[in-house]
Amino acid sequence: MSPERFEHLLTLVAPYIEKKACRSRDPISPAERLVVTLRYLATGDSQQSQSFNFRIGKSTICHIIQETCIGIWNALSDVYLKSPSSSSDWEGALDGKHVMIECPPNGGSQCFNYKGYHSFVLLAMCDAKYCFTMVDVGSYGKDNDASIFNKSDIGKGLANGLFDIPDPSEVDGHMLPFVIVGDDIFGLKTYLMKSYPGRGLTESRQGFNYRLSRRRRIIENTFGIYTVRWLIFRRPIKAKPEHVDIIIKGCLCLHNYLMLTDNAYYAPQGFVDSNDNTGAIIEGDWRAEATELGGGILPIQAKINRYSGDANEVREKFERYFNSKEGSVPWQLAHVRNCGNSYTETLYQSQINH
Repeated sequence: MSPERFEHLLTLVAPYIEKKACRSRDPISPAERLVVTLRYLATGDSQQSQSFNFRIGKSTICHIIQETCIGIWNALSDVYLKSPSSSSDWEGALDGKHVMIECPPNGGSQCFNYKGYHSFVLLAMCDAKYCFTMVDVGSYGKDNDASIFNKSDIGKGLANGLFDIPDPSEVDGHMLPFVIVGDDIFGLKTYLMKSYPGRGLTESRQGFNYRLSRRRRIIENTFGIYTVRWLIFRRPIKAKPEHVDIIIKGCLCLHNYLMLTDNAYYAPQGFVDSNDNTGAIIEGDWRAEATELGGGILPIQAKINRYSGDANEVREKFERYFNSKEGSVPWQLAHVRNCGNSYTETLYQSQINH
């Protein structure tokens, strides 16, 4: 981040992390506490390395990072990570990830998942500005992937109508509800759309899948930026499970804060995916960085779920709209005919290989 942005962030966070002076020694200043924490989150270096670089005891470093992440969450979450409140806020995409952690002492099987590593689960929704709008952190890796969403606060809130989702509205003569775009890890719902599975789909269904894939790239890019900017996620996090939760939340707040206030520095032009005038995808620079770094954030298993007739009816409404004169994009049909079969095959393989 730029020096000016750091100073502004410090003014927001300092009241939550400032310590009172004592007789024996002066406290570590809020500025140094914030620098220590940002360096730890942004570089992914160990706490031992931070201790050496700043000449601060390792146990003190651990406390500083935990307390500052809590301070970041308290200072920023109400402003920069607000739940959706308007119709535009509900135009989002949803995804989930396993955040790898090192096996905690006496951790048992609580965080151990079926793929053979320990993890926490992060579910998140984002908007078109690559900002997270709703997050659910803290499910243990041992939980069955198919049940993670249903057990989450987001999943239960949507299922029970606890969120203020706008009523359906007319779009180019088509009455359509507000829906969230989900990956194949989620079940099809009246409020959550996912692609048609399988091979040999009609052009109409391939067109629907293509349009959904463009929306899903938004959450893919959001997680991509998040992962490569905060290198704490490049390998399993070495911290107590109760500390991992606030580390993830602190980075979520910082991501949104910088996307909204320092975008040119944090995610400059060309960093995220874009499209040329034919609809072809130009991959963002973050992808090359992610490949080089590896990563400690991994996808949740894809799942082909059962769904209701009402949910399928909503999907068919969007299918008809996306393939109508009013709702299609100029390059859509050409893309489907040139790439649709291979794209559908990729979706199908993703579902059966995970």
